[in-house]
Order: sequence, then C-alpha cells, then structure tokens
Amino acid sequence: MTDEARKPIEQMSFEEAVAELERIVTQLEGGQVPLEQSIAIYERGEALKARCEALLQQAEAKIEKLTLSADGQPTGTEPLDVDE
Repeated sequence: MTDEARKPIEQMSFEEAVAELERIVTQLEGGQVPLEQSIAIYERGEALKARCEALLQQAEAKIEKLTLSADGQPTGTEPLDVDE
C-alpha cells in the first residue's frame, strides 16, 4: 500500500483521490486481487468517489457566472445554475 493509499480520504485533494481511484479500478479489472482484498479496495473506491463528488460540488458552489446587460456589458455575477 502506498503512502497515498494510507492518507485519510477526507484529507485528499481531488487529484489525489482520482489517481487512487484509477489505481483501484485497474487492480479490480485485472482480476488478480484476492476476494477479501477486492472487497476492501472496492469500499475504499466508493469512499474516494464520494470524496470526488463532494469536492466537485464545493467547486461548483464557488463558481459564478457573469451577468450581462442588453448591450453585452458585464453587470455583475450570479450563482452558476448547473441544472440548466
């Protein structure tokens, strides 16, 4: 297990979590991991996925879009509506 794999998930950056998640997927797809270890790394993968989703939601909450006047001039900002 690497140092990154021992790092608490809640302390990982988005990039660290994605990198470890990619390693887990590669291991599981390879089929060379014993069943109990597969279950453990799958569960860690689920936690990493949740971490990535949470970090993306935080980033989306910080993003604002510019508002423009009728003539195209910036007038301010408003929260980004990601459901558009």
